[in-house]
Amino acid sequence: MPYFTYDTSVCIARNLIDFQRMPQNFRLSAVVMMELMAGDPDESRQKFFRDVFLQFQQDNLIIVPTVDDWLFAAKVLHLLTRSRRRLQKGKLHRLPPGASQRLALDVLIAVSARRWKAQVVTENWADFKAIQRYCNTTIIKASKFFRK
Repeated sequence: MPYFTYDTSVCIARNLIDFQRMPQNFRLSAVVMMELMAGDPDESRQKFFRDVFLQFQQDNLIIVPTVDDWLFAAKVLHLLTRSRRRLQKGKLHRLPPGASQRLALDVLIAVSARRWKAQVVTENWADFKAIQRYCNTTIIKASKFFRK
């Protein structure tokens, strides 16, 4: 049974934060947890998220980017930028505010999931499909995954 992890977009869109009730083959991405904690306006949930993070870490069920993952993510981001420049005929138009940061975090999720051979379930299909060209991570559309 292959491992899988959720992208942040899935957790937010489907309100999936009860990570203790996940199937045995679920692995929690540290990057996703960071995004959830950073963006959650509910102060009371911070302790909950921290406890979940520490429990998954203790059980060795958390996907944490390694040094090699960071280096590979930089390479993938570079290749994505080159591809955008080529498509825009040499001119690199600015991305919307926050888009490059979100893309960098998505690349980290994909690269680190690849090391675990974990499938990434996402609502953000276009970005992960672009990432997949340079990082052979298996991605699954959330709509297809939850239809099972």
